[in-house]
Amino acid sequence: MTMRFFFTIFIFLISSCSSQMNIEKFKGSQPTFTLEDYFEGKTEAWGMFHDRFGNLKRTFKVDITGTIESNTLTLDEKFLYDDGEQDSRVWTIKILGNNQYSGTASDVVGEAKGISEGNALNWKYKLNLKVGDSTILVDFDDWMFLQDRNVLMNRAEVKKWGLNIGVVSITFLKIN
Repeated sequence: MTMRFFFTIFIFLISSCSSQMNIEKFKGSQPTFTLEDYFEGKTEAWGMFHDRFGNLKRTFKVDITGTIESNTLTLDEKFLYDDGEQDSRVWTIKILGNNQYSGTASDVVGEAKGISEGNALNWKYKLNLKVGDSTILVDFDDWMFLQDRNVLMNRAEVKKWGLNIGVVSITFLKIN
């Protein structure tokens, strides 16, 4: 009983010490990132997944085609992993105004919520992540930062039960 109490206090203290990045910090930062402007047309990306210990587990390339119709951005993503596996995801993103977005995809549970300020965008969503022959439900805290020369850098923390299980890093390059 005593051990359980100290474990609970320890977890509470660790979680209360973690700081969350705030989108407001990026207000006015340049270049200004607008999700629909950046992803309309063709974009290429290169990424990697590191586990919570920093071990590189997987790399991949993504070819993305973005189309806008009315207030909806559709992203058709084609993945090629370093082991030869291929996958795809189609995002349907509603442009809500006031720098806010909502998005869905077949492996996203519920709706992704996004907000942007300055050169940054933050997405939060739950994803059914394929691991071998099964899937696990994870939380993504996804941050994108537009840099000069149409380079977009992305860092996403992947969590299960509130614990970090890894980080996805992606670099995007708009090609038209």
